[in-house]
Amino acid sequence: MDFNPSCKDKKKTIDQSVLLCCKLFISESRNHAALDAIEQAARFNPETVIVNKFEDRAYNRVRYTLVSYVVQDTTRSAIYSPLQQAILAMVEAAFGAINLELHTGTHPRLGVVDDILFHPLAQASLDEAAWLAKSVAADIANRFQVPVFLYAAAHPIGKALDTIRRELGYYRPNFMGNQWAGWTMPDMLLEKPDEGPSEVSRARGITMIGARPWVALYNIPILSTDFSVARRIARMVSARGGGLPTVQTLGLVHGEDSTEIACMLLEPNQIGADRVQNQVEMLAAEEGVEVEKGYFTDFSPEMIIEKYMNLTSAQRD
Repeated sequence: MDFNPSCKDKKKTIDQSVLLCCKLFISESRNHAALDAIEQAARFNPETVIVNKFEDRAYNRVRYTLVSYVVQDTTRSAIYSPLQQAILAMVEAAFGAINLELHTGTHPRLGVVDDILFHPLAQASLDEAAWLAKSVAADIANRFQVPVFLYAAAHPIGKALDTIRRELGYYRPNFMGNQWAGWTMPDMLLEKPDEGPSEVSRARGITMIGARPWVALYNIPILSTDFSVARRIARMVSARGGGLPTVQTLGLVHGEDSTEIACMLLEPNQIGADRVQNQVEMLAAEEGVEVEKGYFTDFSPEMIIEKYMNLTSAQRD
């Protein structure tokens, strides 16, 4: 969708309390020239703001958090967001600068542009986030011939991200026991994507795109190099392993002298970081290993809105 309302129309329909947030996960953090190209692409759209960037060299993964407004028609239906063109520009730059066949890291991934997740902020609705997710998915699939799988509110029946990833082999390391490297899956997918071809480019891989209420990402360092211990703790903490409801986890190698429990808190207002931290510390003590205080990899929704408003105000000045 390339509809771009005139400035006059925008002034009538823009409501700065209707905001969408995008978390864009890209499989690269060591190639600074590639990251510079991706960020430069985003700067061509001043109405979209990168409010945060989280890089992890051990994982060889970067996440950009972007925010912009939604334009609505007279029925208050979403018809345009500057986020769409900004994300497509960043995706194009990522595909131009990164080859998945040359990628190695300790975090699982299925593609160069591995995951794009939309959240409603302030007065925006989940339907608006899902609308943009589906629009971006169609654009990426058609423009770059990349298979796209939709999840959560963007999926016709709300299929969960971890379910789709499990079906695609996301959680199985494909190199040296704890590393993900290159592309080792079939070039023709058995699962039909929601958008795009079933044939996979080895250089670009697959993209996941979803929409859902706010998810908190919280990582807890484990002072042990024993990968099996980290995986056991992660499994016992997760809802899937009978642990905490609405918590998803991964045990991952993180650097040369530690491992890490990467946590996705699907309902952070119900099961928060403190409870997850306590559970991990208890299980780690039973394993005879120490745990450091965990850390969030992004700001809270309130802080993101504040940063967006401050940055857009500074641009206008």
